Amino acid sequence: MTALFLRAGAALVPGASALPFLPGGSREIPELELVLTDVAVDRDRDRLAAYDRVCAFALRDELPCTFIHVLAFPLQLALMTDGSFPFPAVGLVHIENRITQHRPVRLGERLSIRVRATALEPHPRGRKFSLISEARVGQELVWEEEAVNLKRGSGGSETAAPRKETAPARDELPKAAEWRLPGDLGRRYAAVSGDHNPIHLHSLTARLFGFPSAIAHGMWTNARSLAALASRLPPAYTVEVAFKRPILLPATVAFGERDDGEGGIEFGVRDARKGTPHLVGTVRP
Repeated sequence: MTALFLRAGAALVPGASALPFLPGGSREIPELELVLTDVAVDRDRDRLAAYDRVCAFALRDELPCTFIHVLAFPLQLALMTDGSFPFPAVGLVHIENRITQHRPVRLGERLSIRVRATALEPHPRGRKFSLISEARVGQELVWEEEAVNLKRGSGGSETAAPRKETAPARDELPKAAEWRLPGDLGRRYAAVSGDHNPIHLHSLTARLFGFPSAIAHGMWTNARSLAALASRLPPAYTVEVAFKRPILLPATVAFGERDDGEGGIEFGVRDARKGTPHLVGTVRP
């Protein structure tokens, strides 16, 4: 995927959007669906094992639901670097994510993955769209994801109705654990996920996009939270998260969780010292 990230970076060069093979030459999200067939994780067990180690999952024959996001990510990036896409992928902000696991996916199963994007919508801080991804075994839908992305800047609406938060923010969740995140976490997660966005790799590249240091991948934070809840997850569930503030690396964060009283779990990650929220989420059967 290195070539795709180079393409995404090239689209930031002034005037580059005029080139037909780089994104930025359109005003709307293209009606484009990309498909990857016969995806076999058991051909690359080492990558899954490395992912499990970075995200603290136990080694199992069932795939973490967030690992299927990793399998879908090359299609997502290919779509966002297509010449018909309206803006560069680098600089987009992943603000919300929802994954539904309809049943556990086992290591030896073959997947077909489809990815498409929704139309642009107004957002108080710019414009947003969603990447819709589906994974099937044969004709059976086993996994789906909606990843909401924000393009910051003009074109938004201050009166746009915000999406309902995925977890209440009125009180603090009881702390269940404290995690110390090393400065190279972004590079370690990039190595197993393929997401080499420069904001995650080094303070020097992160500063080019307005961050004082590298920031943790939101999907790492999501995955690490689900790893902490793994013993309580049902076979089929939906996990929804909202990414609040970036985690500047290195960092110490607190993980909190509690039952929601309706069979689900509320969870969150916050700064261990200041209490600043980084992620809020829910898991529901």
